[in-house]
Amino acid sequence: MRLEDYWGVGPKTRELLASELGVETAIEAIESGDIRTLTEAGLSRGRATRILRRVEGGSAMDILATRDTREVYKDLLAVVGRYAVTDHAADRIRLLTPLVDRADIEDRLDDVIEARDTWGRLGDADRETVLDAFETYERLDGEQSAVRAALALRDAGLDSGVFAPLGELDASVLADAADALAALKGDGSVASGADETLDRLDSQLGTAEDLAADSESVVEAVRNEIRTADEFDEGVLDYVVREADVGRDRVRAAMPADAADARDFVAETLRSLADDLRSAVDERAEIVAADARSTTEDARSEIDAAVEAVDDIALSLSLARFAIDFELTRPTLADDSDVLAVEGARNLFLEASDEAVQTVNYAVGDHRLQYPTANAPPSGDRVAVLTGANSGGKTTLLETLAQVQLLAQMGLPVPAETAEVGLVDAVVFHRRHASFNAGVLESTLKNVVPPLTNEGHTLMLVDEFEAITEPGSAADLLHGLVTLTVEREALGVFVTHLADDLEPLPESARVDGIFAEGLTPDLELEVDYQPRFETVGRSTPEFIVSRLVANADDREERAGFDTLARAIGQEAVQRTLSDARWSR
Repeated sequence: MRLEDYWGVGPKTRELLASELGVETAIEAIESGDIRTLTEAGLSRGRATRILRRVEGGSAMDILATRDTREVYKDLLAVVGRYAVTDHAADRIRLLTPLVDRADIEDRLDDVIEARDTWGRLGDADRETVLDAFETYERLDGEQSAVRAALALRDAGLDSGVFAPLGELDASVLADAADALAALKGDGSVASGADETLDRLDSQLGTAEDLAADSESVVEAVRNEIRTADEFDEGVLDYVVREADVGRDRVRAAMPADAADARDFVAETLRSLADDLRSAVDERAEIVAADARSTTEDARSEIDAAVEAVDDIALSLSLARFAIDFELTRPTLADDSDVLAVEGARNLFLEASDEAVQTVNYAVGDHRLQYPTANAPPSGDRVAVLTGANSGGKTTLLETLAQVQLLAQMGLPVPAETAEVGLVDAVVFHRRHASFNAGVLESTLKNVVPPLTNEGHTLMLVDEFEAITEPGSAADLLHGLVTLTVEREALGVFVTHLADDLEPLPESARVDGIFAEGLTPDLELEVDYQPRFETVGRSTPEFIVSRLVANADDREERAGFDTLARAIGQEAVQRTLSDARWSR
């Protein structure tokens, strides 16, 4: 395969990767999802991630049918990434994509739930041990990092549940392999500290070279220590043995048989000694390197198994920590694509920001959930038109449904007490964009209509379509979108303030409403975010105007808001303010 055959690899990217890595290495990095290698070669992390996501997910990435859907997907991965226990796990999280095959989704869910249960059973001390092992894994280079982490986890007795693959490893083989891997640098040379004999020879060589570089000082030092010239040769021997910590025989063998004078004698002795030690260092380094390579080759299968196990455990535990922190649950995958139903659903982004969250029940399609509350969504309606107060949480509900659908299709648990999810081929999430011109209308229609008309099943989550064209035309277009969604046997939730203008709706479509209930004592809008089914929600401008009247800073400002209050109903405004004051 050629580099340019990969999605997102154009001529410039190909030239960069080929020059920095070589074509074969670059292809290997792409196929293995190695973000680090690609970014170290000079590719931006964003581009590397996009390329690898397409390799990882293939056609499943088409599920992210709109820009807003892709934003939700990326924001989900950002939240999950906070729980990564290693940098490599964080990279792998960035590459999580929707999955096409139902069996693959179930397998990933199995892994995450097993990891969640395993992590949940661990005490604080064991959890600290695990995180310390992965911290060690991060500090070391190459394969030895994973091998050391595997040994540390095994030594802690962690070999069941998600750690079970570690129990299949040969600890003694891995221990030898860890030392062998530590002995070799990336360039194949021997690392400092790998062999005592080599370190000693290397230290002796360094001293001998230093002495040889300043042989005049050695001559003077020896002359200061001896009493007669006849003692000079022995004085040199004693001095060099002492300073370089070298055996007497090695130094004596380096001494020349004849020399022109004392300076020549010392210089030749030190040069010869340095040459001898250099040869000894090279010979010993080759022996140590060969032994390390041999040990590594013999342990190759165990090393590869340890690296795979540790990488998989790190990813699984990262996902488990995410699932536990947000109390996520395993969704039920429906037999077909005709349902999205949640009970007690929560918006993950609000929770991640530590904002207060009200759970909601909602559903479109033929669901089988047994809601314990009286406010249970009906089953069978393919499309819901969601109406209600401004700031009533309608967009947040759409985003929550998108989160549930995308997490489920990535094989991850979802933020709901229970959920039934049918797998779809496209998620069309479209937020309200306050631009009122023909260009925006055309581009929006080009984004949201083709997924409906293409082959496959689509989930439509469209927010305030009327914001991009005049109300009359918007109602007609929105009615057409609802009708098309029903005709194409898709699922959809459409947020609008034009519900009355959409009648009559297709038979399998309904209208739901979210209601504001008044103002809190702090004059904040009080909303019940749980939709009321088959009920049109009404905008409540009297609540907003009441707050503006109460918060007016001066007389003229208040008079202006009083005019608005009379326009929408002075009695309703006064009643709202009275209720808010009474509840203080």
